[in-house]
Amino acid sequence: MTFPAPNGPTGVSGVVPPVCTPLTPQGEVDVPSLLRLVDHLVEAGVHGLFVLGSTSEAAYLTDRQRRQVVQEVTGHVAGQLPVLAGAIDMTTPRVLDHVAAVTAAGADAVVVTAPFYARTHPAEIARHFRLVARRSTVPVIAYDIPVAVHSKLPAGLVLELARDGVLAGLKDSSGDLGGFREVVTGARGLTGGAGFSVLTGSEVVVDAALALGADGAVPGLANVDPHGYVRLYRLCRAGDWAGARAEQERLCALFGMVGVGDPARMGGGSSAIGAFKAALHLRGIITSPTTAAPQTPLSPPETEQVGKYLAAAGLL
Repeated sequence: MTFPAPNGPTGVSGVVPPVCTPLTPQGEVDVPSLLRLVDHLVEAGVHGLFVLGSTSEAAYLTDRQRRQVVQEVTGHVAGQLPVLAGAIDMTTPRVLDHVAAVTAAGADAVVVTAPFYARTHPAEIARHFRLVARRSTVPVIAYDIPVAVHSKLPAGLVLELARDGVLAGLKDSSGDLGGFREVVTGARGLTGGAGFSVLTGSEVVVDAALALGADGAVPGLANVDPHGYVRLYRLCRAGDWAGARAEQERLCALFGMVGVGDPARMGGGSSAIGAFKAALHLRGIITSPTTAAPQTPLSPPETEQVGKYLAAAGLL
């Protein structure tokens, strides 16, 4: 895949894992582990990498650490496949600073949410994306994640911005399959947005999203089992829907690991990220399962449960 022109179509498709950020017990980026993880993903045949998203714990990283992650990953893959980088922050001026930093560090595209903290009108969200695209030297992909930013990107707004060449794609983590379908269907009829990429952020309905016409998936669980998601993508593209369903159901069972954390003492995010990192640690890919403060780490019994999920999936 290539990113041929600023703010133009990315043509991004396939499996694009949102890369976990391995940390040392002191909370610094563990670069050797990060590069081993990247190699694990590339060797599995993924089609791109997304750094500095939710699964990357981008909200917990300092600006220095964000730049470090992008520089290390882009330098390591050396153009083998595209690297998308989150430029996620509360307001347009802060997002523009991140856009400048991650593109200087080598990102091939930026992934941007709606503004958050203050309640934002759809017209202001549209202005936000237009201002970002005007300043960005690489394509801009919208990130629809209302659980984090408290705003749902309306399908009509996404398609309008795609038609105007403002957005090159959408990563949809809204959980709204009907709205996702509306974007996929509408993207087919775009006159000025040829190549607009629509990607699902779900782990559990990738087969359904691809059947609807999605271009690819950005599943956090692909850190743990990238081979499974690449296999699922290939089965779908080959039209083997029975095989795809079986592989998706295996991955759904594996995804159960995100619930191992005790909800009486940690949030769902701590449990999910903790499970992914514990799985990567158990598989020997990263050195430490450390998650960023103030997230609560998994207990030894919870980590043991992660191991059982891996074993059941044939990964341990």
